Amino acid sequence: MTDLPRGNWTGSYLSDLASDSDHFKLHFLRGEEDLVIQTAKKIAAAGHGLRLGHIPWINGVSKMKMHCPYQRLPDILLYIEESVCACASLGFVGTAGSTIAESIELMRKSDAFRKDNRVMLSRKELFKNTLRKAAHAWKRIIELRLSEEEARKLRFFVDEPAFTDLHWGMFVPAIKGQGTEEQQQKWLPLAYKIQIIGCYAQTELGHGSNVQGLETTATFDPETDEFVIHSPTLTSSKWWPGGLGKVSTHAVVYARLITDGQEHGVHGFIVQLRSLDDHMPLPGITVGDIGMKFGSGAYNTMDNGVLRFDHVRIPRNQMLMRVMQVTREGKCVQSNVPRQLIYGTMVYVRQTIVSDASSALSRAVCIATRYSTVRRQFGSQEGGVETQVIDYKTQQNRLFPLLASAYAFRFVGEWLKWLYMDVTQRLQANDFSTLPEAHACTAGLKSLTTSATADAIEECRKLCGGHGYLSSSGLPELFAVYVPACTYEGDNVVLLLQVARFLMKTVSQLGSGKKPVGTTAYMARAEDLLQCHCSFKRVPILSFFLLDLLLHCCYCTMSTEDWLKPSVLLEVFEARAVRMCVARAQSLSKFPNPEEGFAELSADLVEAAIAHCQLIVFPRKGVKQQLQNLCNIYALNLLHKHLGDFLSTGCITPKQSSLANDQLRSLYSQVRPNAIALVDAFNYTDHYLGSVLGRYDGNVYPKLYEEAWKDPLNDSIVPDGYHEYVRPLLKQQHRNARL
Repeated sequence: MTDLPRGNWTGSYLSDLASDSDHFKLHFLRGEEDLVIQTAKKIAAAGHGLRLGHIPWINGVSKMKMHCPYQRLPDILLYIEESVCACASLGFVGTAGSTIAESIELMRKSDAFRKDNRVMLSRKELFKNTLRKAAHAWKRIIELRLSEEEARKLRFFVDEPAFTDLHWGMFVPAIKGQGTEEQQQKWLPLAYKIQIIGCYAQTELGHGSNVQGLETTATFDPETDEFVIHSPTLTSSKWWPGGLGKVSTHAVVYARLITDGQEHGVHGFIVQLRSLDDHMPLPGITVGDIGMKFGSGAYNTMDNGVLRFDHVRIPRNQMLMRVMQVTREGKCVQSNVPRQLIYGTMVYVRQTIVSDASSALSRAVCIATRYSTVRRQFGSQEGGVETQVIDYKTQQNRLFPLLASAYAFRFVGEWLKWLYMDVTQRLQANDFSTLPEAHACTAGLKSLTTSATADAIEECRKLCGGHGYLSSSGLPELFAVYVPACTYEGDNVVLLLQVARFLMKTVSQLGSGKKPVGTTAYMARAEDLLQCHCSFKRVPILSFFLLDLLLHCCYCTMSTEDWLKPSVLLEVFEARAVRMCVARAQSLSKFPNPEEGFAELSADLVEAAIAHCQLIVFPRKGVKQQLQNLCNIYALNLLHKHLGDFLSTGCITPKQSSLANDQLRSLYSQVRPNAIALVDAFNYTDHYLGSVLGRYDGNVYPKLYEEAWKDPLNDSIVPDGYHEYVRPLLKQQHRNARL
C-alpha cells in the first residue's frame, strides 16, 4: 500500500515492485475509498495500539470500541499509512513474504536460534551455541541459494557476534581489494564455500591505531622462495582479531615486509594457521582466545584471539600483491595498480559500520519508546489512570532526539553505500580526486555514529528506569555488544584527528583557487559564512585569519518558525563548521612546528571535526512531514547540545538560541502522536528485538514476572549454600555481642 500516485512511481522502489507482480501487489491509498475506511474501522474497533498509545487522542478503550466517529478516520488513515507502508518505503527489514522474512520467522520458531538464555550460559556453552547458530544459518543460506546480500541480512538477524562476521566482513574484502586476479581465483572460491575460514590479523598487543608501528615481520628468503613470518617480541603478538581464537583456519596477517635487509612498509600475507584435517595449530604457531570481555553474553560469543609466529614459512605467492610485488630474486616492484585502490575496501567496511550503528540505535530506541508508552507514573486525577511516561517533556527531550538520530544515521548509511559505489567506479577509472575527501568522510562518520550510538543505548537503558537494568530488557547486552565499535576499525578519537588534518589542509587551500569537493564543498562559501548576513557590510577576505569578524556575525532568524526552514538550519551548521575550522587553522599557524601545534590543539581539532561530521549527516532534500519533524529535532537538539560552539563563533545570538529551544519543544509535541508508528516502521520482530520491555503487544509486566522465574536461582526454593553458610550464621550465639 502506498499514498504515492502511480504517476510518481517511476524511478522509485515502487516501480520495481510493480514490475514484479508475481510477488507484490501494490495498492494506491485513497483516503475516502471503502477498503481503507473499513480497515480503519476494524483497527479502531479492535482497540489496536491503545495500550502502546498508537492513537493517543482517544480517551479509553471502551469508548473506542463502541464508537469510531467518521471525523477520526483521517487520523486512523495516517496510522495505517505509517505503520503499514513505512516498513516498505524505509526498507529497514524487507517486504513481508520475502525469502528473508521467511528465514527470520524460522529463526523465531527454531530452538537452534534461541537467545533468551544467552546471558546465563557459561563461556564454553555460549561459544558452542554460537557455532551451532552459524552452522544452521549457513545451511539455510545454501538451501535457499541466497545471494551475498541476502545472506548478509540473514546473518544480521541471527543477532550474535560470530567468526563469520570477520570471515565475510574483513577476510574476503581484504583478498578482493589487495589480492591479484590469480590470488582471488585461488582463495575466494574456498572462502565463499567455507572450505577455509579466515580472519583479519592486524592489531597487536602493543599497537592498534598506529599500523606503521606493527612489529610482526615478514622476511623474504630468496633461497627457498618463501616469507618467514615471525613475532620478535611479546608486544608483536596479534591480539583481538575476531574468529582467530578457536575457529579460523587462515588469516590475512599484516607484517613489516623485509627483503635483503631493507624494510618496505606493512603488507598483508595469507597464512594458514590450523590444519584442515584435525584443526590443530600448524608448527611454529601459538594461538588461543584472549579471555572474557565486558558484559554477560554480548561479545563473548566471539573468539577474539592471540597469535604468535615462530619463524613460520609461507610461499612467496601468499603475499597479497595487487599493489606491490616481490620477485623471485627478492626485488620489490610497484605494480601498475594504484595503491589507492586498497582504500575501496576501507570505505566499504566503514559504510557497513555506519549502517550497523543505525540498526543498533533504532533497536534501543524502539525498546525505550514502546516501554515509555506502557509505563505510567504520577499524574492520577481522582483515581484515574496515571500519565504515560512518554507524555512527560523530560522523557521526550531525552528520547525523541535519539529517535531522530536513528533515522538520520539510517539515511546517511544509505548515502555511504552510494559513496562506496562512486569511489569504486572512480578508482577503477584511475580517478583519485575524491579519495582524500571520501577517506575523511567515512572516518568521521564511523566515529560520529558509533560514539553517538553507544551513548544513546545507555541513555535508552536509563529511560527505561530500573527495569532497563534487567538483562531481559535487552539493553544491557545490546550496550555491551555494541561499544567495541567505538574502537575497532579505528579508534574514534584517532579517526577524528585524521578528519581534522584533512579539514586543516582544505582550509589552507581556500585562497589557492583549489575548490573544495564533496562534503567540504560548503567551504567554498567561506567568505559568506564568515560574515554577517544582515546589517554588516561584506568585505573581501584576503586570508582565513580574519576571525575578528566572527564575534559580530549572526543570522537574522528572528522568529520561532524560522528554525523550521531547512535552509536556515543548514546555513547555521555550515557557518559553525567553517568558523571552527578557520579558528583552528589560525591557532595552528602560530606554532613554528605544525606537528607540535597539532598535538597541542588536538582536543580543539577534534571538536572542529565533529562539527563537520554532524553537518554531513544533516539532510539536504525534502522529506515527508513526520521525517521533516525528526530532521528538525536532530538539528535543533545538536544546536542545543553544542550551543557554546554556535554562540562563541557568532553563528547565532542568545535570543535566537532561546527561540530554537521553543521550537524544539513544539516539535516534540508533533512527534508524540506518531512515535510508536515511527519505531514500528523499523519492523523488528520480538525475537530479534530480544526485549520484554519492547514487546510489540505491550504485555510487559506479566512477561517480566514470567521471565524472573526462569532464572536458574529459582530452580530451588532454598539456595545452594544456605545450609553451609547462611544457616550457621542464623543459629550462632554471640555471648559478647555488642550489636
